[in-house]
Amino acid sequence: MEDNDKNVSLKTQSAWLLFAKIVGFVFTLLLPLLIVRFLSQEKVGVYRQVFQIIINANAILPLGVSMSAYYFLSRAREKRSAAIFNILIFNFFVGGLACLTLFFYPQLIGNIFQSAEITQLAPKIGIVIWLWIFSSFLETVAVANQEARTATAFIILAQFTKTLLMVGAVILFATVESFVYAAMIQAALQTIVLFVYLNSRFPRFWTSFDFRFFREQLIYAIPFGLAGLLWTMQTDIHNYFVGYRFSASEYAIYAYGCFELPLIAMLSESVTSVLIPRMSKLQAENDKREMIRLTARTMQKLAFFYFPIYLFLIITAQTFIVTLFTRNYAASVPIFIINLTLMPFYIWVVDPIVRSYQELGRFLLTLRIFIFIALVSALYFGIQNFDLRGMIAIVVIVTLTEKFISSIAVLRKLEVRKSDLSLLSGVGKTAIASIFAGIFTFLFYSQLNEKLAAISADFVVNYLGFAKISVIDFISGVFVLGFSFLIFAPIYLFCANFFGLIDEEEKDYLKKIANNLFYVFFKKDEANTL
Repeated sequence: MEDNDKNVSLKTQSAWLLFAKIVGFVFTLLLPLLIVRFLSQEKVGVYRQVFQIIINANAILPLGVSMSAYYFLSRAREKRSAAIFNILIFNFFVGGLACLTLFFYPQLIGNIFQSAEITQLAPKIGIVIWLWIFSSFLETVAVANQEARTATAFIILAQFTKTLLMVGAVILFATVESFVYAAMIQAALQTIVLFVYLNSRFPRFWTSFDFRFFREQLIYAIPFGLAGLLWTMQTDIHNYFVGYRFSASEYAIYAYGCFELPLIAMLSESVTSVLIPRMSKLQAENDKREMIRLTARTMQKLAFFYFPIYLFLIITAQTFIVTLFTRNYAASVPIFIINLTLMPFYIWVVDPIVRSYQELGRFLLTLRIFIFIALVSALYFGIQNFDLRGMIAIVVIVTLTEKFISSIAVLRKLEVRKSDLSLLSGVGKTAIASIFAGIFTFLFYSQLNEKLAAISADFVVNYLGFAKISVIDFISGVFVLGFSFLIFAPIYLFCANFFGLIDEEEKDYLKKIANNLFYVFFKKDEANTL
């Protein structure tokens, strides 16, 4: 077991978790590409609706109790086993309640999307929700126990088995029901791993129940959980309005228009998960200045990735969507561009700070109640008057409003001064570097993307022998995106280095990777030749 008292740097922990999620992303990248090519647009819509329900239930029903592990495992060391057991009890109960509800009232979710198929699948969906809620604690507890490398292994293993099962379901059966069974098997396997891990790290944890501590844990967690519930509903309820008002095929268009690169969420989640215990410790020491500096450093690191990705995707949105999801989803492009507006604001990570102050948690809960009411009202008006683009625009406007108000509360709590703006100089430089690279990429893409697509399509047909439109579009799209990236990336990195945004440690790390790659591809070949 790793030494939990060891002061592992935020960068190291985040890097391990991000590495795991990148590997997981590589595993899962194939899945959406196959789904849109093996299933009809209507079936894709039903698939997205089913897993929207599962994902939201997994995020909402635990009510933040699982996340309380970050707080109690770092503070109440003598009650670590009790904290773990409390979480398992709660998750088992709420997951089982959801399962029973869908078993006896399957029409509950079927009526939302007006889908007979979803009604039929509801009992099986309930089992998946139960198992997912219980087993998803695996990654959380490993991170909360400050075992970043172990969490990395869990994430990679889980994504590998999930991808294997889902791809098998696509190729062998190509039905929504097969995806549900695959998810069920995956969650069952992860549950077994969870028990093995907990028993090795917290022996006989099931004998540590303390009702008074259980109550204390719930009192801490549930306000955050309710705020998280409102946040999840706020960010995802538009999917249910769209699903109720529009057809399954139109829902598929909307869903892929709302597509966000998993890497974006992975980076944010990796940073947030290790920031929560760090911010909690700093708050306990009342070190607000270090909390401010740590937040500014985090914003800089996130901006280094988010700003250039945002501009690159805005420029190449048409090619990006068609390449991934075929021409059938070209109508998703305007929705995708509107939804991208949120990306630059993801650099401001509020949750770890809010979780460190219970009064901020209560304020955020109140705020999200009002924001949620405003959003529901706007969406109800929207489904009667707006198209799909109008629906996503409502979501973006309301989300930014909530982020602005909560940010003011956090800044006041940390007693941020005007002089602290200097800490964000790196963020401004990152924006300039991204814009500069974006200008050259836009000029290249707007003038040459059609010619490059035609040349690559001709190569695919005449030299590779592929005649299927989706295959041609995919290969030619990768070709165009690759050339655009080769324009964007060097200019951005040059500007970032010029502005001093890449520190020496990061340069040494990149050099090490480059040297290893050079050895693998060149020196190794020389040795084999000799």
